[in-house]
Amino acid sequence: MGYRERRSRVDRAVVWQRTGGGAGQASVFPDGCMDLIWTEGTLMVAGPDSRAARVRAGAAEFVGVRFAPGAAPAVLGVPAVELLDQRVDLDTIVPAASARALLDRVDNSPDRVVALESVAVDLAAAASAPDPLLTGIAEAMAAGESVAHTAARAGLSARMLHRRSLAAFGYGPKMLARILRFQRALETIRAGTPAAEVAALHGYADQAHLSRDVRDLGGCTVRSLQPG
Repeated sequence: MGYRERRSRVDRAVVWQRTGGGAGQASVFPDGCMDLIWTEGTLMVAGPDSRAARVRAGAAEFVGVRFAPGAAPAVLGVPAVELLDQRVDLDTIVPAASARALLDRVDNSPDRVVALESVAVDLAAAASAPDPLLTGIAEAMAAGESVAHTAARAGLSARMLHRRSLAAFGYGPKMLARILRFQRALETIRAGTPAAEVAALHGYADQAHLSRDVRDLGGCTVRSLQPG
């Protein structure tokens, strides 16, 4: 299976392409992101995941634009919570005629990566500007700041932060923080760091706490993620 990724011309997004792959399904771990995806004549949106999603592998080509946490709702005009743990056709979000025209642009392009990115650029240009407050919240939590500190720095009450987080990220701030910590731990695990050290580095109470999060969010064991 081949996978390539690069920074997109769309702010806070990357463009990716996956070709080939084995039969069956693959796991996509939650990361707080949302994706605009083209594959085999379909244009769809992958909402934020709260647990590992099982997606078909196979030999199909997939091209996507992955938006950082909080970035896609402004571009697509839909609250993230409405797409939580879902993959939906684009025509459920934008008018069917517009979705068909955008799909035709990608289908008929000799370079579907460039074509899909241009679709995302146009959608972003027509959308309202992203809320810098929400961008700051996502970046703070990605860096490991606590929910309480993030709320205080943003000048939001706990209730207001929760409501705005649902719309921007698809879940409350505690769940977002948990998922982003899982992603930081995942990178360290895959680098070969022992589990006990990973737990200490990323603020888990102990190794058992790390194992529970990997099981709950990733649907697998820490050992299965370690190299070799």
